Amino acid sequence: MRIAVTAKGNTLDAQVDPRFGRCPMFLIVESDDMTFEALDNSAAAAGGGAGIQAAQQVAEKDVKVLLTGNCGPNAFRTLDAAGVEIVSGASGTVKEAVEAYKAGKFKAADNANVDSHNGM
Repeated sequence: MRIAVTAKGNTLDAQVDPRFGRCPMFLIVESDDMTFEALDNSAAAAGGGAGIQAAQQVAEKDVKVLLTGNCGPNAFRTLDAAGVEIVSGASGTVKEAVEAYKAGKFKAADNANVDSHNGM
């Protein structure tokens, strides 16, 4: 299963970035073997609409789950419409977050956990 994780760097040892729309990187991790692709978040420096743009970028990668610290309402709606399960409250390294998800330690969010423009 493909899992997107908001990250502060481009390795599995990078810390999870608590911001979604303005995180510097997304790591797209294959949960079966922990191989990954590091993507620059093209929306990180956007003047507005970063959450929606970042959500579109993640959804285009055919991920099933997003692990992040926080997710605002616009990004949440965009990801939800694309069928991406959103898990907020993730922390630690990317590898630790994915392993915690695989172990059932996270529950899918049913709505945004921060207001719009939270990460600015």
